[in-house]
Amino acid sequence: MTPILLDTGDMILAGGLIVGCVALSLVLSLGIHRTLIVAAIRMAAQLVLTGSVLLFVFGRSSVWLTLLVLAFMFSAATFEVGSRQVARLTPVWHFGIGGFSTATGTIIVVLVGLLTALQPHPWYQARTAIPMTGLLLGNVMNATSLSMNTLLSMVSRERAAIEARLILGATRAEAMNSLIRQSIRTALIPTLNQMAAAGVITLPGIMTGQILAGMNPLDASKYQIVLMSLIVSGNMIGATLSAILTSARLSDARGRLRLDHLAR
Repeated sequence: MTPILLDTGDMILAGGLIVGCVALSLVLSLGIHRTLIVAAIRMAAQLVLTGSVLLFVFGRSSVWLTLLVLAFMFSAATFEVGSRQVARLTPVWHFGIGGFSTATGTIIVVLVGLLTALQPHPWYQARTAIPMTGLLLGNVMNATSLSMNTLLSMVSRERAAIEARLILGATRAEAMNSLIRQSIRTALIPTLNQMAAAGVITLPGIMTGQILAGMNPLDASKYQIVLMSLIVSGNMIGATLSAILTSARLSDARGRLRLDHLAR
């Protein structure tokens, strides 16, 4: 079986579906038609550009080109991970913690996947390293962002309770532990839902793509199991690191809550 290739008619159909959503937004006065149009155009342009760049990179087999693409991906993730929280740390710390946590979680699980299960030759082969990094990076970025957003929101909302614990003699770790645990749990809820539903409620994207490309469904399921394990591991690392580092930034060694470290 050969991969199912899409033609111009399929792309027109996809565009028609977007137009239908825009029309529905106008009829129901949802007010999202402009956002939907911009998002659709941006998505199409980005994906076509990405496909063109990857086609070029895959054809060169250069480790430096691969590293350049990965560096760009991590830079974009660093911006995205900290760009949508309502409560924020000062910019350097906010994006620094978000980017470091995202990169650390992603790099660890990518290396585990490349050096153990997948084992491409060489291990940094662009055709394997870039798609796998993109898959894991997006998931870790989301978990890190959710973790930071939850913790920052709870600290801002529960300032009095945290300060009361500190006054009563709790260390900064004791005063913040429950908030850290809650932020990590919240960050992992989408991943846990995805794991629980896999194969019963939905066929995950990677497995579906491999089946459509002609792979044996049982072999595709094995790939999905490995990838989901890497995803939840990377998400756990990113969410935990970001929560711990954010809480450390919001307190000091003298046991004081430092909300002055939040952006104004």
